[in-house]
Amino acid sequence: MNDASDAFKTGAIQKSKSEVSPPQSAGATIVGSSISAVSAIGERVGKYRWMICAMLFFATTINYIDRQVLGILATDQHFKTAIGWNEAQYGYVNTVFQGAYALGLLVVGRLMDRFGTRKGFSFAIVFWSVAAMCHALARSAFGFGTARFFLGLGEAGNFPASIKTVAEWFPKKERALATGIFNSGSNIGAIVAPLVVPFIAVNYGWQWAFIITGTLGFIWLIFWLMIYRRPEEHPKVQAAELAHIQSDPSEPSTKIPWASLIPLRQTWAFAIGKFLTDPIWWVYLFWLPKFLNSTYKLDITQIGLPLVVIYVVADVGSIGGGYLSSTLIKRGWTVNKARKLAMLICAVSVVPIVFAAKASNLWVAVGLIALAAAAHQGWSANIFTMTSDMFPRRAVGSVVGIGGMAGSVGGMLIATTVGLILQYTGSYFPIFIMAGSAYLVALAVIQLIVPNLEPAKIDG
Repeated sequence: MNDASDAFKTGAIQKSKSEVSPPQSAGATIVGSSISAVSAIGERVGKYRWMICAMLFFATTINYIDRQVLGILATDQHFKTAIGWNEAQYGYVNTVFQGAYALGLLVVGRLMDRFGTRKGFSFAIVFWSVAAMCHALARSAFGFGTARFFLGLGEAGNFPASIKTVAEWFPKKERALATGIFNSGSNIGAIVAPLVVPFIAVNYGWQWAFIITGTLGFIWLIFWLMIYRRPEEHPKVQAAELAHIQSDPSEPSTKIPWASLIPLRQTWAFAIGKFLTDPIWWVYLFWLPKFLNSTYKLDITQIGLPLVVIYVVADVGSIGGGYLSSTLIKRGWTVNKARKLAMLICAVSVVPIVFAAKASNLWVAVGLIALAAAAHQGWSANIFTMTSDMFPRRAVGSVVGIGGMAGSVGGMLIATTVGLILQYTGSYFPIFIMAGSAYLVALAVIQLIVPNLEPAKIDG
C-alpha cells in the first residue's frame, strides 16, 4: 500500500475494488475473523499466500509463549523463594533481554535481507528455542539474565523475518491485514502461556515449563521447511496468484546499505514510533501477571482468566487495526489518511488505562487494560505496515530491524524504570500514565516527520 504516485494510487485502488472483494467481517472470534477476512480475497486469485501468513502467525505465537513464561512464573511464591530476587532485579533481568533483543535486531534485519527468510527464520527459531529451554538450568537472577540474553538475541529474528515475508508474498493493498493476522499470534501466545505454564509448573515443576514450551519451535521448523519457498519458486502458487502478489510496480533488486537508510526521515519516523510505544507492550508482558498478583492477590493458578480476556481482546484489536486501514484504502482513502486515522483511534483508545491502577474492581482494571492492549496491537499492525508503504521490499527487513532495535532500547529503559518504581513506591499509577500518553506523542512525532507517508528516496 503506497501512494508513491497518483497513477499508482488510482491503479491500486481500482484493482482492489475490481479484482478483490473486501473482507466482510472482523469476526466474533479470532479464527473466524481471519477466515472471513481473507476468503473473498482468495476467490479469484488463489489463497496459498494465506498459508504462509498462517505460518507466520504460529511462529509469532511460539515467540510470545517463550518470552511470557518467566513473567507468569514470577507470580509463584515457590519460584520467587527459590530464585530470591526483588522487583529491581526482575527489572534488570528484563533489561538484559531487551538489550539483547535490540542487539539482535540491529543485525538480524540485515541478515534476513541477505540470506532470505527461509534460512534466516529457521536459524532464528532454533536459536531462541534452545535459549528458552536453557532457562531450566538457571538458579539465580544472574542465571536468568544470561538465559534471557540469548533468548532476546534469537527472538529478534521473528518480526523482521515476518514483515519481510509479508512484503514478498502480499501486494501492498493486503499487507496491513496480513500483518494484523500474523501479529495477532503475539496475543495468542500470551493467552496460551497463562493457561499452560501454571499447569506444568504446579504438576511437574517450573523447569519443565521452559523445556516443554521450548520444544514448540522445533515442531514449527519442520512445517516451515516443508512449506516455505519464495512465491515465484513455489509449485503451489498458480499464475493468477503470483500475478496478484507481484501486481505492484517492479522494484530494483540491488542491496541497500544501512548507511543510506539511517539518515532518512522515514526511517526515523518508524524508529521513534517504535521507541515510544513498543516499551508499553513489554510492560504488559512482563508486569501484568505481577500487577494482578500484587493488586488483586491472584496467585499463579488464578491469573489465567484475566490474562486470557486481555489478550483475546488484544487479538481482535490486532486484526481490526489492519482491517480498518486496509478497508479505508479500498474505499478510496489515501494510504496516509487511512493509516493515520487507524493509528489515531488506537492512540486515543489507550488513554483510559491511566485509571486501571486505581480501579477497586478487578474486572474494571482488566477491561481498561484489555482496551489498551487491543489498541496497541491495532497500532502495531499499522506502524509495521508503514515500512512497506515507504520503503521498497529489499529494504523492509533492515528498516524493521532498525525500528525494532529502537523499540528494544526503549524497552530496556522502561524495564529498569518500572522495576525501580515498583521497588521504591509499589505503585503502578505512574507506569499507566506513561502508557496512556505514549501513543499520542508517537503519532504527533510521526505526523511531524512524515506528514504524507511519502516514499523514501533511495539511490540504487
